Amino acid sequence: MARDFSALQVLQQMFANIEQKEEEEEDGQEYAEHVSEEEDGQEYDAVNHDDDGAAAADQAPQIDRDTFLSKNGQIEWRSIAYRRNPRLLSQRDSTERTPRGPSAYAVSHAHDIVSAFLLFVTPQIERVILDVTNREGYLKRGEEWKAMDATDLRAYIGLLILAGVYKSRGEAAASLWDAQSGRAIFRATMQLKLFYTYSTSIRFDDRGTRAARRATDKLAAIREVWDMWVERLPRLYDPGPEVTVDEQLLAFRGRCPFKQYMPSKPAKYGIKSWVACDAKSSYAWKMQVYTGKQMDGVPERNQGMRVVLDVTEGLKDRNVTCDNFFTSYELGRELMATRNMTVVGTVRKNRAELPSELLTTKTQRVLSSQFAFTPTTTLVSYLAKKNKNVLLMSTRHTDAEISDRNDGKPTIVLEYNLNKGGVDNLDKVITAYSCKRKTARWPLVIFSNIVDVSSYNAFVIWREVNPNWMPRKRNKRRFFLEQLGMALVTPLIERRRCLPRTGTAAAVVKDLRMASCRDPPPQRRPGEDGAAAAAAATAASSSAGPTWASAKERFPLTLDDPRECVHKTEQLSRVQKRALLKPQRC
Repeated sequence: MARDFSALQVLQQMFANIEQKEEEEEDGQEYAEHVSEEEDGQEYDAVNHDDDGAAAADQAPQIDRDTFLSKNGQIEWRSIAYRRNPRLLSQRDSTERTPRGPSAYAVSHAHDIVSAFLLFVTPQIERVILDVTNREGYLKRGEEWKAMDATDLRAYIGLLILAGVYKSRGEAAASLWDAQSGRAIFRATMQLKLFYTYSTSIRFDDRGTRAARRATDKLAAIREVWDMWVERLPRLYDPGPEVTVDEQLLAFRGRCPFKQYMPSKPAKYGIKSWVACDAKSSYAWKMQVYTGKQMDGVPERNQGMRVVLDVTEGLKDRNVTCDNFFTSYELGRELMATRNMTVVGTVRKNRAELPSELLTTKTQRVLSSQFAFTPTTTLVSYLAKKNKNVLLMSTRHTDAEISDRNDGKPTIVLEYNLNKGGVDNLDKVITAYSCKRKTARWPLVIFSNIVDVSSYNAFVIWREVNPNWMPRKRNKRRFFLEQLGMALVTPLIERRRCLPRTGTAAAVVKDLRMASCRDPPPQRRPGEDGAAAAAAATAASSSAGPTWASAKERFPLTLDDPRECVHKTEQLSRVQKRALLKPQRC
């Protein structure tokens, strides 16, 4: 019996030795894989590896066994990086090859500054606004209302843009039309009373059916125009490999069913929108107005994840940079699984997927980093100041890569700082020349933002379609907006049948009329008879723009012969030119 018991002990000892040997081989293999993997973007340094080999070997068994469980106990993190995922490497390579810039449709239709702007505020959107505005005007003013057409609407938008260019967003409209201190272009375009009439009468939906639609949609007052406009944004531009998702707050303190309070924003009160834009050009690719809680009153769960998935729908092979409101472990896995996209962003410390070991700062040195890894995600805790660390999560980075800067920031932090400001830059450039006016109607605030974003997106497209446009001019965007505003108001100025009362505004009208009426004299080609030359001149003038004959019908001018007008106006003095264009004043 004692003999059998000794044999049993021997067998148990043999099995124990075999299991211990297998565990040591697995640990050694895992450590070898970890040592063979170099930091992303760095070359193999044989000298450093030889010098540090002994120290790394001593630390390897302890590092391999460091694992952290998330606060909810569902995710296991460890302190060393996993084997690099070939799918992640192919995803990054495809991201770097992703084309960016205006779409083929935008390139073929952006002939000039106005056409680039009309890619966004389309004639279909104008038709909707004109229909409901004229209906509102007839209901409120009856026969006194003069029907508003596309020329009137574009001139109204042009004046809003010019007011933003001249830094007059907080200035009263009466001062803009003032004869002494105002701008002549405003009085030359339309009367102040008419501008006030358009501002109070412009509408974006049918008031008769608004109540029924508002029962299920808080944005019913401008929903149709908003959806038509948002649909245009992705069609006209292909964002680059870096996309930024963030929130935008439109300052507004009036009555609005979904007004938000954000103490971290300068305005604090306003209308919030979710924005996805290209990180390099700040082109607004997709936007979504936040209308508060759902109509049933149930709070939304995982709102940040839902917003990112919505505003990046249609994109693939990109990297998304967002702040701690949006970033989560589930978002990274969902983007990678469904769209082959990565995410880099800061993380809130109360997230249940974080390990408690990376939240403490007592044992961490200042300017040091602590990493944790899963097979798809990298988490880093960087201690910038004493007892103050920042947490970032990335599905794009797979190694514990530290920069060679003096502050020792991880590569994840540097890339996040490089791409996080796409939406913030969009807010900055829009605010600099915003066309927003003081109003108590929140749909007009959203419409002003539509005009601001459309003008900036049009500038981005125009600049990339024409890279050699005004190469030495520094403030290109201000010049672009000024030319856009002038081009939008010019047709209404040319259509005026009477001059403004002030001399400067009347001079603006006369100069624009003279420029539109002056056609070059017909030139006869060698061997071409007079009839053929006249026919060619007529065809050229009809395709080039308004002719003298059409201008004569609009303006009460005195000369009848176009050739006589062309030759005589070259020799007229300034006083004679004013006498030539002397309609009645109003």
